[in-house]
This record gives sequence, structure tokens and C-alpha cells, in this order.
Amino acid sequence: MPRLLLAAAALMLLVTAGSAAPVAAPPNIILVLIDDMGWGDFSSFGNREARTGHIDRLAAEGRRFESFYVNAPICSPSRAAILTGQYPQRWRIGSYLGNRRLNEARGIAQWLDPAAPTLPRALQRAGYATGHFGKWHLGGQRDVGDAPSIAAYGFDASLTNFEGLGPRVLPLLDPFDGTAPQRYALGSDKLGGDITWHDRSQVTSRFVSGALAFITRAEAAGRPFYLNLWPDDVHSPFFPPRDRRGDGSKRALYLGVLEAMDEQLGVLFDHVRASERLRNNTLILVMSDNGPEPGAGTAGPFRGTKGMLYEGGVRSPLIVWGPGMMRRPAIGSVDRQSVIAAMDLAPSLLQLAGAAPGPGAGLDGVPIQDVLLGKARERRATPIFFRRPPDRDRIDGHDDLPDLAVRDGRWKLLCEYDGSEPQLYDLIDDPDEGTDVAARHPARVRTLTKALLAWHRSMPADAGATYTAAP
Repeated sequence: MPRLLLAAAALMLLVTAGSAAPVAAPPNIILVLIDDMGWGDFSSFGNREARTGHIDRLAAEGRRFESFYVNAPICSPSRAAILTGQYPQRWRIGSYLGNRRLNEARGIAQWLDPAAPTLPRALQRAGYATGHFGKWHLGGQRDVGDAPSIAAYGFDASLTNFEGLGPRVLPLLDPFDGTAPQRYALGSDKLGGDITWHDRSQVTSRFVSGALAFITRAEAAGRPFYLNLWPDDVHSPFFPPRDRRGDGSKRALYLGVLEAMDEQLGVLFDHVRASERLRNNTLILVMSDNGPEPGAGTAGPFRGTKGMLYEGGVRSPLIVWGPGMMRRPAIGSVDRQSVIAAMDLAPSLLQLAGAAPGPGAGLDGVPIQDVLLGKARERRATPIFFRRPPDRDRIDGHDDLPDLAVRDGRWKLLCEYDGSEPQLYDLIDDPDEGTDVAARHPARVRTLTKALLAWHRSMPADAGATYTAAP
């Protein structure tokens, strides 16, 4: 008998005997991971150039977190941390997964090892229906056609894009200038499988449609569900609908994609809100996978962009919605103090669902479900460590970027692989990392550098120290 049914049967016996009060059903979970969006791009996080009304409404009815960190400033490792609850370097996922030769040159894996612990697999064992709709980018991209299927990681259903295998929606790029739309596949169209071509500006709506059908099936089967909704918006290339192109500049096109994505995601949010059963027992989390592409999104007040270990590369907006589950005074609140990492989500969601991680999972994240629901603030006892992608030592005119970083309490230290060239910032007084105070705090620099290097050396090595991009 599935664990969920066993738990339900035990609960009924306890209630019948009068020895326990009824317990809420396991919550439904929807995790929305936006691609390449900056900390300051939601209008609820300060954007005055575009309106993200559907997502902002989630923030008004839920909680907004301003000190949430992804575990890498680039796509694939950030996603791996969310999925596994571990540092992605444990699985040699240190940068975006590309073609075979590039992955080998950078010293990273071709795909996430299916032996890695995953949140959906643990929830699946506990009786959840599990679905992934949107970008994957953990194997099955470019010329890597022998990667495991998305199902191998614990998903019952999936629909992805050109960064994964299985049923896929591939984009048609239409500039609305009279020229024919162009297919954009990065080699995915040569890997086989069920492929549908769709206008780039509406691809998110296809993922939403698939997600809604998945939710309907789960409800009909009487099962709680876990849903990844991971659009490849707002990643370039930027092809918004015809009426959202603005002046055609990179920033205007980006904002057009952002607003269109918000509207398309809003269809799912409205569906959940309109159902009393879903509204009262569904948790929605919305975040970005890393900082913005230079010239497109904005990191708000923070320094840095995608690929960098400065705050703008690794700090993400986080919105948590669950009015039926949250402490009422917390609804509509903003948490600026709780320092949360993306790898904390897996242990937190597992505890909310009453599910156990797999044997020997060894999660690096810490459970913070009470923080998410407004019942506590996080007083993090463990630092968060970062290693730059091996191919990101130079970005957009910035040379010799820091290789490693650690956030510990109010302090952020960045340095090279050997601990040299330390930079120290007090993020409470200096959140934009404008004043390096390493010279004023030598003891703290030594302590943080020692811990950071110990973590770095405990992880499998990549080729960051020797990698040189091909000319």
C-alpha cells in the first residue's frame, strides 16, 4: 500500500479512537522557476518599467523574501541544487550543460547523475503525483542525446524545451517584421522524440496548459501533486508578442517577454485561486534561477549579473503563496532578514509533505518550512558556499572575477581558488558590496577563507583554474 494511504489509514484509526485531532492533507506544491531574471524585475521588487501583476498578487497574498540565494549564478547548477537539496558541485554540475566537448573541457558532467537524491522522487514514494513542465537543462541538450529521461529523476509526466529529452515544445522566433519565423532548437530537433513547434512568445502558455492538465489528472486520482513549472522565459533570445516589443531595444524586448510571461503564468495562478480545495492546500513558490543577463534584466540595488558571485548573480527574488497554510499575520509581509538558500527548499518541502528523503541522501540544505509560512525567522547556523562556473572568469568586460564566495551571517567573503585577493563585505550595512572591509577585519577574513577553502576542496574539482574559452 502506498505510504500516503497507510498514513491516511493510521490517521483515521487515531481520530476514531479519539487520541488525535484531524491532520491537514499533504499540501500540493507548485515551484515556478523563471530563467535569467534579476532580483529587481518583478514590480513588487521595485521594477517601474513593467508590471507583473499576477506574480505581484501572489506576493500581496503571500510572503516576499529579499535574502534568498540560489546556489550558483548560472542555470544548470542552480536547478540541480533545487532538485537535490545539495550543492550542485557534488554531482559535477558547475555550469550550464552544453555539448559534449564543452562539458569535458570545463570538467563538468554531461547530465545530473540519476543516483542523486531528488525532491520529486521522494515525494513520488510518498504518494504524490509529480510533473515537470518547462526548461530542464540537467541533461539531454545539444548533442547529448543519451541522457536519462526526466522520468528517471522521479517525474510521472513532463513537457520540456530544447534543454531536455522527452515530449518537447520548440520555439519559432517571429520578429513580426514580415520575415518568416525561424526555428530555434540548438540541436534538439536532431535528438528525436515528440516535438511540437510553437511561437516563442507563447511557449510558456503551452507549459501552463500541460501543467493544468496534470493538476486535473492528479485531482481526479485523489493524489496530492508536486509540479515544476520552469519556463524558459525570460532567457534570450527575446521575442515578445507583437504588441509588447516597445522600441525594439534589448531592454524593451526583455520587458515585453517579462510581462507576457506573467500573464501566461497567471492562468495557472487564477485556476488555483478559484478552487477552494486547491486554494486552501497549495503552496506556490516563485523565484529565478540566477541573476540577469547584462543589458536585459536588473538586479535592483545589487552588484553583478548572471555568472558572477556578487549579490546580483546569486540573490534571487522569492515569493511564497499559500494563504490557507500561512500564519495569518504573515500574509502580505516582507522578510528581509532570513537568509535562505535554494538547497533549503527540498528538505523544507519534504517536511511539509510528511515525506522522507531517500536513504543516505545527505542533504546540504536545512529545513526552513516555518520561515516560508511566516511562523519563524531564519537564524542560519551554517554558511552558504559558492564556486563560480568554470567558464565565467571574465564577463562583460569584468576580468578575473572571484572564484569562490561564502555568506555567513552579515558577512560575505569572495576570493580566488587559493584564498588570495579576499574581499569582505558587510551585507547589512553595504548590501551592494561597494566597500571592501577586508583590511579592517583580518581575523574574520582568515576564518571565512579557511572554511571556504575547506568546502571548495571537499567538492569534486572542475577545470575553472585552467579553462580557456576557444577563440
